[in-house]
Amino acid sequence: MSKPNEPIVSHIFTADPSAHVFEGKIYIYPSHDLDHDGPTNDNGDQYQMEDYHILSMEDANSPCIDHGEALHVKDVPWASKQMWAPDAAFKNNTYYLYFPARDKDGIFRIGVATSASPAGPFKAEENYIPGSYSIDPAVLVDEDNRAFMYFGGLWGGQLEKWTTGEFVADAADPDVNGPALGPLVAELTEDMLTFKSDPVEISIVDEEGNPLLAGDEERRYFEGPWMHKYNGKYYLSYSTGSTHKLVYAIGDNPQGPFVYKGTILTPVIGWTTHHSIVEFQNKWYLFYHDASLSGGVDHKRSVKFTELKYNEDGTIQTIDPYDN
Repeated sequence: MSKPNEPIVSHIFTADPSAHVFEGKIYIYPSHDLDHDGPTNDNGDQYQMEDYHILSMEDANSPCIDHGEALHVKDVPWASKQMWAPDAAFKNNTYYLYFPARDKDGIFRIGVATSASPAGPFKAEENYIPGSYSIDPAVLVDEDNRAFMYFGGLWGGQLEKWTTGEFVADAADPDVNGPALGPLVAELTEDMLTFKSDPVEISIVDEEGNPLLAGDEERRYFEGPWMHKYNGKYYLSYSTGSTHKLVYAIGDNPQGPFVYKGTILTPVIGWTTHHSIVEFQNKWYLFYHDASLSGGVDHKRSVKFTELKYNEDGTIQTIDPYDN
């Protein structure tokens, strides 16, 4: 039985959950953590994930079902390794799985695979999405049926290496006194397989309209974007990385700008934090991960979930993951 604040599965290690309601169930698209005997570093070499298992739950109190391997790196023609945090979307009577992986040159790109079923298996397109780079794709299919992909991550995610428009392997981190790098957004074409135009950076500002600074590690963007709508507003949520929080900003347009509002989830056991937010049966839920099941071994994480609540003004109530 799945319970809030406990791992939804314990037979495998899962992380980076993207939760969606498809066909009346909650489907979760996580990454799959494996044993690792190589280096652990800021480049993310400890995260050697190579396939995806799709999970589902009939409701918040039901057992979580593992539908088995849905896609493996060996079946992705352009990819070499590291199938990191994925997302999924439904449009055109088709399910789309979006995923980052390193290409044959070691550069992170974003691929897409398709299926007739939300549980997979998925078949990958021959090539990655042209113009894609970095990690952590998240897709919003809006009420008007336009679809937007949000993506990007610092350090291991290589985002800071693309500021010139080309990949620069030894690019420096952003100036701590200058604007932080934001996530990127690109509208998807009608077939959901390519970008309509080049990705653009999203502006995240404070209440006075000033861009968040790269040195503001309590609030600035690091990785793991997620987009959801609540009462007509767009909510961009993300990980701060080095300060291990999930935070959010609110805007009136899916492409921004977004005004920083506060913390959704305080730090979990383990270095990384990554999440999704979904409405199901008139409640809102936060899916996230921590490393408690593995005894704090960060490259072996487990997906959990808990109810998420809003205040009357639309702000989100901060969650302590270990407050029982």
